[in-house]
Amino acid sequence: MSTVLIVGATRGLGSALTSYYATKLSYTVYATSRSSTAPSDPKADNITWIPKIDLSKPTVGNDLAAALKGKSINTVIITAGYFATEDFGEAKWEEEVKMYTLSSVAPIFVVQELVKSSILSKGAKVVLVSSESGSITLRHEQEGGGNFGHHGSKAALNMVAKQLSFDLKDKGIAVVSIHPSFMRTEMTAGVGFDKFWDAGGALKPEDAAKITADWVEKEFSIDKTGTYWAPRGTRDIGNWDVVVGKDKAKEGPVELPW
Repeated sequence: MSTVLIVGATRGLGSALTSYYATKLSYTVYATSRSSTAPSDPKADNITWIPKIDLSKPTVGNDLAAALKGKSINTVIITAGYFATEDFGEAKWEEEVKMYTLSSVAPIFVVQELVKSSILSKGAKVVLVSSESGSITLRHEQEGGGNFGHHGSKAALNMVAKQLSFDLKDKGIAVVSIHPSFMRTEMTAGVGFDKFWDAGGALKPEDAAKITADWVEKEFSIDKTGTYWAPRGTRDIGNWDVVVGKDKAKEGPVELPW
């Protein structure tokens, strides 16, 4: 049976991916929780919860590799993140450190320890959940500035994915960063983005999970390693039309510009 590891699985996209892989794709699912007690899902006995995996700790890679010792993972999806809004003149030091740590520092240590421990090997896939906000090309003056930590950490995550792809290509391990779509989650509501849900075509996490997982398992392979994708297409990328052009809008998977 195929196996998947979802890092950051207790809410939002991570929770939805955990459920989809377990119930719809019938994968053996390993799912991480930051807390010491893991959720229970009586409808899916093929989910194994790994508690006390905290991406803010330098030991996170070793902790996760120890918990998975002897296992073999086909796909790892790192979804954990944090979003704090910022305006110029009111940047937030501690919040920025947290955003960069969770989005673009911790994934390096997770991936390297899983590879060093042979939990990830030839044929495995690594998916780093980024955002279209990490595309420098797609940023435009109509959007304005601010949100330094969130946008910057996602751009950094894209670079991490690119660099990891070089390190792991010879090992036969594929790495990609993705924009999983604008979603109706606690995170986006918590920063006031729920007012854009309808106009921006925001998806429920369950719908985004299906689109993401199906693309990862059916279309993503080593030939796409080191690239940056929106599996849903351009529907919810607000600056796409003005930067790239309406004639380049697309439903379905599209490679995003850095």
